[in-house]
Amino acid sequence: MDQSRKWWILSVTSLGSLLSALNFSTLIIALPDLLKGLHASLLQAMWVMLSYMVAQTVMVLMAGSLADRFGRKRLYIAGMLSFTVVSFIAGFADNAPLLIIFRILQGIGGAMIMANSTAIVADAFPKEELGRALGVNIMVVAVGQIIGPVLGGWLTTAYGWEWTFWFNVPFGVIGVFWSLKAMGMKEAKAAAPKSGGLDRGGIIAYVVSVTGLLLALTWGPVQSWTSPVVWISGLLFIATFPLFLRFENRHPNAILHLPLFKNRTFTFGIVSATLNAIARMSVMFMLIFYFQGALEKDALVAGIMTIPLAAGMLVVSPLAGSLGDKYGETAPATVGLFLNILGLIGLALDTAISTPFWHLALYMTIISIGSGLFNSPNSSSIMNAAGAKYRGEASGIRSLTTNMGMMLSIAFSMPIVTHSIPHEAMLAIFSGTQVGMNGDTSSLGGFISGLHAVFWFMAALMALATVMSYLRGSRSRQSAGSSFQHRS
Repeated sequence: MDQSRKWWILSVTSLGSLLSALNFSTLIIALPDLLKGLHASLLQAMWVMLSYMVAQTVMVLMAGSLADRFGRKRLYIAGMLSFTVVSFIAGFADNAPLLIIFRILQGIGGAMIMANSTAIVADAFPKEELGRALGVNIMVVAVGQIIGPVLGGWLTTAYGWEWTFWFNVPFGVIGVFWSLKAMGMKEAKAAAPKSGGLDRGGIIAYVVSVTGLLLALTWGPVQSWTSPVVWISGLLFIATFPLFLRFENRHPNAILHLPLFKNRTFTFGIVSATLNAIARMSVMFMLIFYFQGALEKDALVAGIMTIPLAAGMLVVSPLAGSLGDKYGETAPATVGLFLNILGLIGLALDTAISTPFWHLALYMTIISIGSGLFNSPNSSSIMNAAGAKYRGEASGIRSLTTNMGMMLSIAFSMPIVTHSIPHEAMLAIFSGTQVGMNGDTSSLGGFISGLHAVFWFMAALMALATVMSYLRGSRSRQSAGSSFQHRS
């Protein structure tokens, strides 16, 4: 491939990563204004935020698997176009249920972008440069996390919540034409599908089972764990997930290539990424509660105060990718997870009402540096282990499990908060519609104890992730693709 073209392709996928990062961080700041503008309930506002993530998580595996069959570039461009069009329409929504529908459609477009971004970069760059390229992608995500709260606050204050959606449109249009220019629509012809046709049974079982799990994980902490929705959704997952695995084990065109998980490097990398996502998002959720609930900062200030959680990634990610390319992915990824343990222990020991912010910023920066060291080498390790044929699916699996980790972080964090704060107050604090605990100082002690419990638990998860990352061993540079050819 032309040396300059691979960097153009990286710039295209980085733009998609930037829009994805901004999509979450700008909207969370806009929730109070959105609540007023649409006369929405607090729960509806929360679902405006969560519905995108649920839809994206459900669709991302199918997007990656279908891209391996029909073309990654085509699905990426289609996802960018869909995301852009829906973003434009969403700004005109005049009620919360309609906006939730648009957010679901936006999440489907986001899944097509997310599932193919890493695989397209892996196709464009040789193995010895892949870590550095993915490091640039992750650096751009960190930029989005840093500027998102400020951008969301400015857009909402100056123009209204609608502009948190319309802001995506010009960049999406640029992204579509940029993608066509840099990547084109031509790509290597996909392998002809085997007899057996589309894996319809697997697709239906997957959508039902994963949707059931995600509804249970989000409905429970946001509304009620005793709700019939939670129990029915959980039972649907329990009933259909084994059926999904059975379909995938037998179908010649399965959407999930189960033999990928026989490769230790791939599986341990996926599990480590999931545990890291749980811990990282739990820290973000808990610190937002801490800044807004305990320290009585507004949503914009709270968002700005979490910037150290992304700042280290901005600096370290490209360096970590280069280190992984040169010395192997295992060492920097494992060291990064160990740094996360240290940062979490610092938060667990030192977080109190009177803790100086620079202490918290130091611990957040350590976690951020650790995530920067971990993410790009780990992603490179996963892509190389999957081999060229299954990169789209591997990217989809990585995105699926990472998003699932983010959902699990909500399920872990919110119940602990609700032990010390009334449920409605907890949602109001998180959405930015309430600052402080309305004078309920008796809840503060329990709230701080809950913070400590979450941080200690996440440190334990990071210890497990560190061990699994180390155990992937020196085989991280080997492509497992050749070992899967019996299913080709």
